[in-house]
Amino acid sequence: MTLKQKSRILVCNDDGIDGEGLHVLAASMKKIGTVTVVAPSEPRSGMGHAMTLGVPLRVKEYTKNNRFFGYTVSGTPVDCIKVALSHILSEKPDIIVSGINYGSNTATNTLYSGTIGAALEGVIQHIPSIAFSLTTYENADFTYAGKFARKLVRKVLRKGLPADTVLSVNIPNLPEQEIRGVRVTAQGKSRWAENTIERDDMYGNPYYWLSGELKLMDDNLLYDEYAIRENYIAVTPVSIDMTNHSALKSIRRWKLNK
Repeated sequence: MTLKQKSRILVCNDDGIDGEGLHVLAASMKKIGTVTVVAPSEPRSGMGHAMTLGVPLRVKEYTKNNRFFGYTVSGTPVDCIKVALSHILSEKPDIIVSGINYGSNTATNTLYSGTIGAALEGVIQHIPSIAFSLTTYENADFTYAGKFARKLVRKVLRKGLPADTVLSVNIPNLPEQEIRGVRVTAQGKSRWAENTIERDDMYGNPYYWLSGELKLMDDNLLYDEYAIRENYIAVTPVSIDMTNHSALKSIRRWKLNK
């Protein structure tokens, strides 16, 4: 496909249909293609690749300022992609873009991210997919993230992506002039330092809030979390193949058939 043709772009997220980043991403994509938005009806962060089983999904049209904007699905980001491809879209999209997420999706966050989960579902369905994240939860400015997303999507539409590969893109929450550049990175090894808070409800029964802080374990621009902390955009190819290929030979030597 050439970009002189109208590209078909499916937009999703995990922050829900009201997420500012979703609206910025959709507006940016409309400058280069025909956009369909299918997003969770409410925030679904941390859902990873979860999908809904045993409970019916509800699909509704969503309007903003009295104008049709897209569709909501009462499930996870992965549900949104599945429903979009099977029941909403009449043609397969040329690309799926997910985001723009509040907060980075680097290192171990990649496993938990519903933003990346939606993109991975696209790849499973043989559709090039990109997940975009802005590295903040407060005072978010999606202006440059939307601009860079459009630039990268144009590039992927021209060049394609390797099979079974998603691009996870993390963009510092900075003005364009303060971004130092773009690094193609590996997924880092940084880990969460958990801080689970215990409280009691009005009946004296304990309940828990899960929280924590991502501790930096990498000090090299080859890795995503370090790169964004150094004010670079990190573009990380993520595969749906979770095999630890380097471990295959050693475990085969265990001679498990004996």
